[in-house]
Amino acid sequence: MSVPPTPLSPNARKHKAPPALPLSVFTPPSTGTADRFPFPPSPTSVTAESIVDASVVVSSADLNQWKSEATAELKAKLSGVVLLAKADDVHQLVEKLEPKIADVPILSVSVPFRIENGSPVGIPSSSKVPVSLSTVYSTQTPEAVEALTWALSNGHIVDVDVQFTTDDKSYDSLEESLSAASKDANPNSAIVISNVLPPVDDLSLPLVKLLTHPTYQAYQAHTASLSLIPNTYIKFLPPNWREPTPPTPAPVGGVKPEDSFEKKEWKRRIKMYVGPALEAFGDQRIIFGTSPSPESYTKSAVGDWYELVKELLAELGIEQEGVDAIFGGNAQKVYGKKQ
Repeated sequence: MSVPPTPLSPNARKHKAPPALPLSVFTPPSTGTADRFPFPPSPTSVTAESIVDASVVVSSADLNQWKSEATAELKAKLSGVVLLAKADDVHQLVEKLEPKIADVPILSVSVPFRIENGSPVGIPSSSKVPVSLSTVYSTQTPEAVEALTWALSNGHIVDVDVQFTTDDKSYDSLEESLSAASKDANPNSAIVISNVLPPVDDLSLPLVKLLTHPTYQAYQAHTASLSLIPNTYIKFLPPNWREPTPPTPAPVGGVKPEDSFEKKEWKRRIKMYVGPALEAFGDQRIIFGTSPSPESYTKSAVGDWYELVKELLAELGIEQEGVDAIFGGNAQKVYGKKQ
């Protein structure tokens, strides 16, 4: 008589380890085998049909700062924005907002939502544009779970700005909080995690050592675990590395300048984080934005981050469908639905 398999405990699937990425993802093949590998598509040929910037921090009802930093291509393809309001002027800003700014649709304005007290605070009662919520998560508390449960059960989109040391214990608390809050979530709700792709990193740590470092191993395992929480997405934002995004100079005479050493290092490091995120979330649950997390110490110009991400996705061989999803389709799906 065959013995039925023992059912898995609820935590057995918790730390789904993604497959290890080969070093060939991050380095070119040797000259002896180069002819067997196709060259990655040019970044100029891999561009999204339309772009939604899902992270635009504003203090007034205009996009002047954004426009001054954006490239011509980015401005031409912009089909929507998600505005992140600051706590001290959220009501004044929301009252001024129209459904469009300079013909750019506002998919949502994300207003600060305090979870320390377990109840909604600072949410405007009326708005001409859809309102979503944003909050800072640093540690697990009953009040935080209560507040997140309220938001998700009422059908809100919640941007969760992760602010903690990237170790196993901190990731565990985040997973437990989001899982508990999601149990009775409204189907229209969603969790959008920011400041995790990429996470806080020590730029002085060599890439070879990063591969086996505990913080990177924790990132790999817990990125997979977070992806198992229903209706959870992850934002691809400028990292909080205390250094500005390396610039991408405009082409000279139609020729793109060679990347600086700093930019090459950033791209190699970011690829190490994008790989596990793609394995876990897929290209249908990653959302592009240009403003760093509001709690970040990093400064990043809109155009520089866009060019870096576009080149990086091309070098990783992401197909057109995935590029369109990351740069716009996923944000439309999450923030564009009725809230």
